[in-house]
Amino acid sequence: MTTLQIKNLKVEVEGKEILKGINLKLESGKITALMGPNGSGKSSLANAIMGNPKYKITQGEITFNNKKINDLSPTEKAKLGIFLSFQYPQEIEGVSISQFLRTSLNSTKENKISVMDFKELIDKKSKLLNLPENFQERYLNQGFSGGEKKKSEMLQLLTLDPKLAILDETDSGLDIDALKSISNGINQFMNEDKCILIITHYKRILELIKPNKVAIMSNGKIVKEGDNNLVNRLEKEGYSWLEENSEGKPSE
Repeated sequence: MTTLQIKNLKVEVEGKEILKGINLKLESGKITALMGPNGSGKSSLANAIMGNPKYKITQGEITFNNKKINDLSPTEKAKLGIFLSFQYPQEIEGVSISQFLRTSLNSTKENKISVMDFKELIDKKSKLLNLPENFQERYLNQGFSGGEKKKSEMLQLLTLDPKLAILDETDSGLDIDALKSISNGINQFMNEDKCILIITHYKRILELIKPNKVAIMSNGKIVKEGDNNLVNRLEKEGYSWLEENSEGKPSE
């Protein structure tokens, strides 16, 4: 069973506290949606989990499969099976998607995958996302549209096949067809041994990827947890009603 447990996590950036006591549990076979207004700390939480050195943990702990991972590097966390798709993926000139993914995959495995086996694997995953044949040979994200960058991230997810996927605004800037392809890839990835944290502002992707739990952040705290009905309430009322939970005590 894959489990990520966050207990009383406090994080600061350049001396300013931005996460103010986060408690959250992610479990195998379950999708958790993380929502909240801009600046509430959603992406900061993702970066803190992944080990971005800019985000300094000052209190609390993060455990992954009962192993404390506070002080592990992003590379060490990736080898444990944690994956973060970036809100703004970087462009890397001169390195093809195929080269990048084969190197990344081999860095997480004891037995290196052969060129032929990798080609078969990436071709199979590309078809799930309806990607053109030459897509994997393009330089990583260079000159890509917003939708192409998100598809590149999903191809990485499906190829690397981690245990925990943190998806930071994967749906931003996508047209309807791209959203369906991305959602299909995520649903293909998900099984009873995996868990997903999907960070989003919008209901539309959660109609295609059904979360088991919805957590809402405000001002560096998780102020409410519940089921998918919370998404409908947010659509109708926005975030103003969260003020009643301003002390950061999650409620159903």
